[in-house]
Amino acid sequence: MLKYENLSAEMEQKILNDRTNGTFENLSFSDENAIRRNANRDKSSLIRPAFARDIDKIMHCPYYNRYADKTQVFSFYKNDDLSRRSLHVQLVSRIARTIGKALNLNLDLIEAIALGHDIGHTPFGHAGESFLDELLFSHTGRHFSHNIHSVRVLDKIFPYNISLQTLNGIASHDGEMELCEYYPKPLESFEEFDKQIEACYIDKGNVRKLVPATLEGCVMRISDIIAYLGKDRQDAEKAKIIDTHDFDNGIIGTYNAEIINNLITNIVENSYSKPYIKMDQEHFDALRKAKSDNYSLIYKQETVGEYYDVIKPMMAEMYEKLLEDLRNENKSSPIFTHHIDYVNQAHYTREIPYEETEPNQIVVDYIASMTDDYFVDLYSHLFSDSDKKIEYKGYF
Repeated sequence: MLKYENLSAEMEQKILNDRTNGTFENLSFSDENAIRRNANRDKSSLIRPAFARDIDKIMHCPYYNRYADKTQVFSFYKNDDLSRRSLHVQLVSRIARTIGKALNLNLDLIEAIALGHDIGHTPFGHAGESFLDELLFSHTGRHFSHNIHSVRVLDKIFPYNISLQTLNGIASHDGEMELCEYYPKPLESFEEFDKQIEACYIDKGNVRKLVPATLEGCVMRISDIIAYLGKDRQDAEKAKIIDTHDFDNGIIGTYNAEIINNLITNIVENSYSKPYIKMDQEHFDALRKAKSDNYSLIYKQETVGEYYDVIKPMMAEMYEKLLEDLRNENKSSPIFTHHIDYVNQAHYTREIPYEETEPNQIVVDYIASMTDDYFVDLYSHLFSDSDKKIEYKGYF
């Protein structure tokens, strides 16, 4: 039987009283305090506050469309009912805004972070991210992380003048590292932020040291986990990999709707009017177990990563070919016609022309931007005689 928790009567009454009387703790981050690289651009207005402007910029970024064909978990299935990253970022946004509204936080900031957090993700999910990291490191000694690259997309490839608070939330969203309590760590300047980002390129372990600077960033970080826990189970069931009954029914529930409701409720119960985001120990332990079960029963299943051993050498061949074309200034190569020219179509004021970027970084930018299908088609275009093929699991 499904179990849906509710706020305690005391907490519900307190929230209602605070809303009626205007007595709530104002812990939200104000639009007026948003920091931008260029303070003279993108001024807030009554109808377009600072973080609403960030949302607009992110949604109109050329790479935002590409969420629609980037893997969430299941790369090798042709099935419109399985989640892609486009749905994931919307689910994260919805969950985070539900929590944020109850806690009286800045919903525009939450939405901006949520919609932008995976825009730098590679094709083929976390496996693709790992392969690209290996390639970049072998050539340059630098690392690739999708959350750091999401910042690069919105701050460097397309220099949108996005706020520091939004970029910090994106950089520190790491949904693979769950915590019982999330305390924001204030960030005062882009100078400090840039040092943190550079440290992540040098040592990938520094990614896990990043901390959201706002409560809104903390809410989005835990919402990233909540959004995929149960949804990935739904998708795995549709892909006939598991049955939801394979999971133990803990306090947060087994099904997606239970998990979302019960974790949101517990977070609000334990975080209202507090300068941190928290769930109680029992719910946190259940979340950790649910995440561990997902790994053992879904993510590590052979059928999920069936073609990763093929994708890895394909990406390596593609990387070397694109790097060679770039260095040889082969202007007919897709690295120029499909990437550099595409990036330069947008109208921005750049200090340095994009094509003067370090060549390996340009190649990484291009591969990371690809959807799954585009990657496969480009590989076939570049290596038409290759015997490396991907056979998708069809509908029938």
